[in-house]
Amino acid sequence: MLSFLFIFIIIIYLLIIGWLSYGFDKVDDFRVQDLSHKTKFSVIVPFRNEAKNLPKLLNSISKLNYPKPMFEVILVDDDSEDDSVAIIENILGTSSKKDSRFGNIQIIKNKRISNSPKKDAITSAIKVSKYDWIVTTDADCILPKYWLDTFDECIQLKNSNCIVAPVTYHGKMTFLNRFQTLDFLSLQGATIGSFGIKKPLMCNGANFAYRKSLFISVRGFEGNDTIASGDDIFLLEKLTAHDAESVHYLKSRNAIVTTNPAQSTKDLIQQRLRWASKTSQNKNWFTKSIGLVVLLGNLVCLGLLPAVYFNIITLKIALALFIIKGSIDFLLLFKTARFFKQDNLLVSYLFSSIIYPFFCVSIVFLSFFKSYEWKNRTFKV
Repeated sequence: MLSFLFIFIIIIYLLIIGWLSYGFDKVDDFRVQDLSHKTKFSVIVPFRNEAKNLPKLLNSISKLNYPKPMFEVILVDDDSEDDSVAIIENILGTSSKKDSRFGNIQIIKNKRISNSPKKDAITSAIKVSKYDWIVTTDADCILPKYWLDTFDECIQLKNSNCIVAPVTYHGKMTFLNRFQTLDFLSLQGATIGSFGIKKPLMCNGANFAYRKSLFISVRGFEGNDTIASGDDIFLLEKLTAHDAESVHYLKSRNAIVTTNPAQSTKDLIQQRLRWASKTSQNKNWFTKSIGLVVLLGNLVCLGLLPAVYFNIITLKIALALFIIKGSIDFLLLFKTARFFKQDNLLVSYLFSSIIYPFFCVSIVFLSFFKSYEWKNRTFKV
């Protein structure tokens, strides 16, 4: 009986990940056509204790190709306890002698009104923003040169109201970084694939754009502001429910934002617990179903050796199930890694695929009992 259950779960897993792989190819690569600039953007960057990362972010902002009068940058200080603000002010220059490379850029203080500091920071910035198009990113990100150009052309050509765009990790490729980058690429692949089958699963606030008027229309983060995380996925849910046809994925290498991986195993666990905290509050049945299938698929992988040991299934069936799961995972990961030009990481796939079921199931288990830390604050899952 258990062997049939294992087989059934892996078949469902195969169909779901195969469907997402199909969807990945259905999202066309977006090619910049060098159109004249028409969209004005308000770029919002919440930050807390990011002294080490802000210089790199600001340097990438100074190199953006987009005309300086066509965008503003609003940096939102969320009660930083380090030298973040002083570093920004030092780089930007004084008000009487401001560095022209940065265009219209300002620092504001976060106004806390909920249990979610980041949602409050974005809301605070939106209230003082000048333009209708909001683009959010994070303080530990590096922005590509043609980032806003690509958003602008997507808006012009697709008549978008909301745009989800790609994110990946940068930095030295230690084993820990390779493992979490492969994991992150799998999430990006599932995100792109879900847009291809017209059932958006996820997005990432490090590279997310939407109309301010629409944000106001759907009442922003109201209804989920008791959850510290989820400034991206819950808003995507609202915007998709409002008008799914105007929500698009920007599949362009010119739009790829890179960010820091977790610096330690502890940081990685804390990050994944924070991400897991959003799951129970997610109202999208399809997203929850995918998450359940992924969890069950990984549980099956963990159960294969005990099942063989106790003669519940044969070794041949166990190997077949593991290979089937690993192969369909690899297919989606290969497509994604090739798009991000990180296919050199695939040499670590076999070892990572053995470790991942333990990691995945452990995070789900811990999420029921453990709080998580984020920016030197503790939150309940």
